[in-house]
Amino acid sequence: MRTTASLWITTTPIATHGELHLGHLAGPYVAADALTRFLRADGESVLFTTGTADHAASVELRALRTGRPPAAVAEGNRAAIEADLRRAGVEFDQIARPRRSAGYRRWVQDVVSRLHAEGIVVPRVRPLPYCEPCGRWLHGAHVTGGCPHCAAPASAGTCRTCGRPNDGGDLAVPRCVLCGTAAHPRRLRRLYLPLEPFRDDLVSYWATAGMPPRIAALCESLAEDGLPDVAVSQPGRWGVPVRVEGFDDHVVDAGFEAVALQLSGHGTVADELPGRAVRFSGAGHAFHEAVLLPALLLEQGVKPAHVHVVGETYRLTEEDGTGLWALDLLNEFGSDTLRRHVLETRAAERRSGFRRDRLTRSRQVLDDTWNTWLNGLFGAVRAENGGLVPAAQPDGAGWDVQLRRLTGAVGDLRQAYGPDAFDPRRAVAVLDEVVRSVAGFGEEAAYERSRPGRGDAYLGVLAAQLSVAAALSAWARPVMPEGADRLAAVLGVPPGRPVTLDALAVPPAGTPLASPTGPVFGF
Repeated sequence: MRTTASLWITTTPIATHGELHLGHLAGPYVAADALTRFLRADGESVLFTTGTADHAASVELRALRTGRPPAAVAEGNRAAIEADLRRAGVEFDQIARPRRSAGYRRWVQDVVSRLHAEGIVVPRVRPLPYCEPCGRWLHGAHVTGGCPHCAAPASAGTCRTCGRPNDGGDLAVPRCVLCGTAAHPRRLRRLYLPLEPFRDDLVSYWATAGMPPRIAALCESLAEDGLPDVAVSQPGRWGVPVRVEGFDDHVVDAGFEAVALQLSGHGTVADELPGRAVRFSGAGHAFHEAVLLPALLLEQGVKPAHVHVVGETYRLTEEDGTGLWALDLLNEFGSDTLRRHVLETRAAERRSGFRRDRLTRSRQVLDDTWNTWLNGLFGAVRAENGGLVPAAQPDGAGWDVQLRRLTGAVGDLRQAYGPDAFDPRRAVAVLDEVVRSVAGFGEEAAYERSRPGRGDAYLGVLAAQLSVAAALSAWARPVMPEGADRLAAVLGVPPGRPVTLDALAVPPAGTPLASPTGPVFGF
């Protein structure tokens, strides 16, 4: 599929072993959507994509635990995940679905077969844990043990603590996740992609890729120690069957497939991909995004032009997740509160524990500050001018100070929303300060009503606040699109305008303010 987009924003594919939970939203997905909305409002042509990792080992593991077919687990959760993402306001242009996308299986098989025929993917005999009671080879989420690099508990594939890859057979004291039995490594012939031949090109790419320090350190240490061989096939039946002679009982490794998945539908030539890309991932997926994906692009003759944005998710156990499903929280708090919360608490370098009181406080800020000010403003316009936007220029004691602050705020917002210095925490803080400042201005300037002979001056105060409300319908939209669009509808201004000073304009005089049926932001 060819694209005319100038920028490609993509996120780590979501494994479909369970429904969407708060940790997913706090990782790459809401943040990537916020950047996409900001750039599109600016007029940038953006392609926003992701995929579902239906063949992840965790999907098969969930199926074994519940006695369901893996396909049923993947399909049911995929549909729920996509619905919950839409409820959260995360709107992808394209979601690659391995079990549903036409031609996907053949495409992945052709990639592996071609790489093998060209000698880029090669057979290797390496140890892989085997569970005697289950009679199964253990890879991915099927096995756990000590990371060979940092000793933290890890599954086969990538350590979520240090970010380094492992091959499963090098885990310390491996155990079968399904039955808990100690696993024993056995030698097995599998397909591998050696990354060492890509060293020079990868090092050159990393030097200009705009990676966070944590990911840069990971890549540089991998290069210093020797780039690993990455498994391309695993024994089993769940996944895309390998079409290479001698590997009839193997499927494409789920980690390798998740990377290839991001290229599916884009062909193999450089002019079928946007010239620039921003990749959002969690730190645990950084190896695949910063090392393996660029290697696959380089192999195809495509010079990567990526900015990597890494955001840590919440530190959740499987038991925690059952109380933090995205659907439940969206029903309780709404998308505005949830999006605002995960962006204002977004962590780039270290996982943090979820605290429900902080989510509740995010809703209180919207209710006590944002909605209280807006409701008071709309009520004053109804009382003073019959609910119509007054024919007055923004004015009032201290408005000149407000203008200077607002001019600085929009500059801060553009920097915080932009890909070069993306910092949604800063954006939320700036938006809150704008609302607090203009609310204080409105309270002080309200005394204009009681000054003899200056009753009309208060209409200028209302006009000033309406101009800020109009600006916020644009400025807050990357963070809280649902509330921002409700605010635009109340004011009668177009939704989705760019985050610029031009948005700071009073709606046309005489425009009737629509009466909101509930809170503008949140619910």
